[in-house]
Amino acid sequence: MPAVDRKTRLFDPDAMESLRREHRLDPQAIRQLRNDLLKKFESDRSVLAKFPAADSVSLHVLELYQRMDSELDGATKLLFETRSGMLIESVILRIATGRTTLCVSSQVGCAAACDFCATGKMGIARNLETSEILDQIVQAGQMLQQEGRRLSNIVFMGMGEPLHNESNVTRAIELLTASDHFARSPSTLLVSTVGVPAGMLRLAKRFPKLNLALSLHSANQAVREKIIPLGKKASLEELHSTISQIQSIQDREFMIEYLMLDQLNDSADDVQQLIDWIGDLRVHINLIPYNTIDASPHLRATPKQRIESFASELKQAGFKTTVRYSLGSDIEAACGQLIRQENRQRAMADRAVQINIR
Repeated sequence: MPAVDRKTRLFDPDAMESLRREHRLDPQAIRQLRNDLLKKFESDRSVLAKFPAADSVSLHVLELYQRMDSELDGATKLLFETRSGMLIESVILRIATGRTTLCVSSQVGCAAACDFCATGKMGIARNLETSEILDQIVQAGQMLQQEGRRLSNIVFMGMGEPLHNESNVTRAIELLTASDHFARSPSTLLVSTVGVPAGMLRLAKRFPKLNLALSLHSANQAVREKIIPLGKKASLEELHSTISQIQSIQDREFMIEYLMLDQLNDSADDVQQLIDWIGDLRVHINLIPYNTIDASPHLRATPKQRIESFASELKQAGFKTTVRYSLGSDIEAACGQLIRQENRQRAMADRAVQINIR
């Protein structure tokens, strides 16, 4: 487990102000520190060399535990260790067009328990703090800066259900879009949820230009509940109504994510149910080929030809549709399983230590 760091944390504004006063720093020194690290993603050495109180500030709350680079494409999986000793993951996607997307985690584990997801099989350990969410972005941004690449988009599609950690995710978005921190446009950010209506509406009202996505995966209530147990808490009717309300707030398309599962949600009836459910909503549908995981051997990927037929039906119905083939397939599934096993072992070891202490 990483050693406890007593230094002032960068994303604690009150502590940073106390640090400034203690060292009698010009406010410009703090502004330059944030600008160099959060906007330019300069290296730690470069940033600290210009900061008068370098020995008193902590730039990171996560330790890079492991980096895995795909041998097939431009994907990189980053495993980070929190100060409590748990592992989380982020994924850098270097798109062929030159754009770069970072997928970040919002929780250690996930309570949604989606049948297709390795993280969902972990259960929930805890929410990530705002600083832990943001440090994934800082460290990935620094890696990309060294490559001469720019971070184009950030998606909350990693470990966890973002709206189960709504306060910290909202604060992270506030700092990502704040002019004195990351100064990013909210249109470069996307939050994906399995469907938490009240939280979806709050985010839309707070950030009208933020991109939102619903992991739908079926327009049949019974099938959706089988795939996503949390689907029992919000009906398809309620989710449709929520998206309609969001679109009265936001002048933008809403993203619908649909994982293609063989003989479960990929039939002619399934595509018609999806078309009927969408109705007059303005959406962009992402069809996602399934990558198998060891924890769900009963699920199979829809054949490519059937995915293309499904997409064709949606396009003919007038919906913008993309088949989103995954990057980093050679590093993706196994890593989620390894994190699950490693975190369980660490949690069990920690509990054993606590019992012995008592």
